[in-house]
Amino acid sequence: MILCDASALIALLSRSDNNHQRCVAVLPFLQPPLMTTWPCFVEGMYLLGRDVGWLGQKALWSYLENQDLSLYSFESSDIQRMRFLMEQYRDVPMDLADASLVAAAEALNQRLIFTLDTDFYIYRFQGKLSFEVIP
Repeated sequence: MILCDASALIALLSRSDNNHQRCVAVLPFLQPPLMTTWPCFVEGMYLLGRDVGWLGQKALWSYLENQDLSLYSFESSDIQRMRFLMEQYRDVPMDLADASLVAAAEALNQRLIFTLDTDFYIYRFQGKLSFEVIP
């Protein structure tokens, strides 16, 4: 299992994305299923709908239905952590999707993130360690 940001999901599913080939090439080396959060899933749906249309959104639904993608279930402590993280990184700024991935990563003790978002080079796992960013 590896945590996956909306940016990587979009690149995987949108052939017109500049990072499509790069993300497709690394996918076979990642242990399935990919895991994301509801905020990242919503962001992916919105951006795929805007840029690709229904076919992109349908492909994202298929990832979920085929269990190639799973959704992390938040605890109340994760929600509190997201708020704290957004405040801590307000100068970056950190959006809800990124905060949800960092909180999920900390809860799962998983530093590996499949993302194209360079902000993950700034964020710190449990406030100390850098994330291992793929690709």
